[in-house]
Amino acid sequence: GAVGLPAELVASLHATEFKGYENLDVDGCKILAILKDGQPVQQLLVGEQGAIILDRTPFYAESGGQIGDSGVLCSSSGQQFLVSDTQKLSVNLFGHIGEALSGNFSVGDKLSARVDSKRRQATVINHSATHLLHAALRKVLGEHVSQKGSLVNTERTRFDFSHFQAISVEQLSEIEVLVNNAIRANAEAEVHHMGMQEAIEFGAMALFGEKYGERVRVLKMGEFSTELCGGTHAHRTGDIGLFKIISEAGIAAGVRRIEAVTGSNALASYKHSEQVLNQVASLVNGRSQDVLDKINQLLERQKKLEQELD
Repeated sequence: GAVGLPAELVASLHATEFKGYENLDVDGCKILAILKDGQPVQQLLVGEQGAIILDRTPFYAESGGQIGDSGVLCSSSGQQFLVSDTQKLSVNLFGHIGEALSGNFSVGDKLSARVDSKRRQATVINHSATHLLHAALRKVLGEHVSQKGSLVNTERTRFDFSHFQAISVEQLSEIEVLVNNAIRANAEAEVHHMGMQEAIEFGAMALFGEKYGERVRVLKMGEFSTELCGGTHAHRTGDIGLFKIISEAGIAAGVRRIEAVTGSNALASYKHSEQVLNQVASLVNGRSQDVLDKINQLLERQKKLEQELD
């Protein structure tokens, strides 16, 4: 989690400038501060763990349910710091949390910041899918649906929302179809910066628990989804590839949770279902297309045998 920074340190530092919407590699990032065991230090030695605060960075710090980036901070003189997580250490200071693999790091050093692009891409497609899911839920279940929390990582998206009853299999199927249609429409993810009032008139949904300034960032994906969001996203909806819901359940009074996978993870989920079906088919000496008939025959036979035994 975030580390508590001494107030005087926060006051003395410039805000970290986030460069990660456009770039995943940024050179000449200056170390503003270093934390070790939560305390400010002037230097981090090789093999030590800590957090490095930079003046600018392409690393996304965890917020809005989206996990922080990982990657590496390095220099031409052989310094290498492995970033395992990025957190906001105060409202606008990004802490790159990790370990000094080679070289020592001092306040004032200039580094190149390189985000793990595969991990970021897996995260952004899940984040964009969450926006499409939110819009689909409102279309299928009604306008009362609002976000109550979310978690977006490389593996899946988890979305909590207000709804007062279980969702039927038909509704889940309809939601999945709507999201996949929006993916295939391949709309560009357009970003607009505007005033808060203007954004509401533009049709943007504000999200639960987020703090918005006077100027906001609006993400619009075709005619399907318009939301206020500070997160990073796919360039086009088609980048998501495929969307599959893997679970739906109630987690509190009036709050449901949907978990879903996208892209190669969604494909793997379909593959797994297919394998299970084929295994069941071979157990009942049938083919996958007539597996239901075979199982019904077995159940009938079992019933008859039980009656005979009685």
